[in-house]
Formats: sequence, C-alpha cells, structure tokens
Amino acid sequence: MKETMKKIAAKSPWLYRINSGSCNGCDVELATTACIPRFDVERLGCKYCGSPKHADIVLITGPLTARSKEKVLRLYEEIPDPKVTVAVGICPISGGVFRDSYAIEGPIDKYIDVDVNVAGCPPRPQAIIDGIAQAIKIWEERL
Repeated sequence: MKETMKKIAAKSPWLYRINSGSCNGCDVELATTACIPRFDVERLGCKYCGSPKHADIVLITGPLTARSKEKVLRLYEEIPDPKVTVAVGICPISGGVFRDSYAIEGPIDKYIDVDVNVAGCPPRPQAIIDGIAQAIKIWEERL
C-alpha cells in the first residue's frame, strides 16, 4: 500500500462522474465518497473534477438510456487516454430493474470498455472505494 501511495502522489488521478440515466441511488453513495471523511476518495489520492477533459477515471452510474446515449458517448470520448472506466451499481452492468424497458440501450459495455464493475443497488461506499482503488491500479499500469 505504501508503494502505491508513493506512485499516486506523483500524479493523482482525477475522477469524473457520468449519470447515464440513474435513479440517483448510486449518485448519493458517490457523494458519500466525496463528503464523508470515513469514505473520502482523497485518502486514495483522488479528486473529483468538473470536466471530462481533466479526468483519468470515469465513474458511470445508471442504465444507458436511449435519451442519454449520445451525450454519454460524447462525454466518454472527451476523456483523454489512458482512461479507466468504472461501472457503479448494477444498472450500468446489466440494466438492473430497468433492463427490459423500451428506453434502455445498455448495458454500458456494449458501447464502451468497462474496466471495473462495482455491483450493488446501490453499492455501499466501501465497495465504491474498493472499485476506485482497483481502477487506480489499472490506471497506473496504463501510464
């Protein structure tokens, strides 16, 4: 863990969140990773950013809806390489309870590469932190 922290300190990864049509359950849990010290992603060396052009790791929540598909794919393309994608919650992985809806285009991995899946509806903050830690390792290997 100490070696990982030294490497992260050289260039800390920035996180960018994309909501692809979620019910906001996962988004509330993601907010926990930014606000509550016990689950704070900053202890892993990460920070949330407001622009996809600055991001290293993208966190996607929600099933990919027909209405959001173009915007999500456009935002994803704006993220520079090497990027790591984390699907947060069961919806981007399989569509969740919405999977049989006429409005769902997902799962997200039909359109973009997903490196880490964090299952749950919604996933607990501990699981999200673990998924981000896995994403950091993948990101470091790609640098």
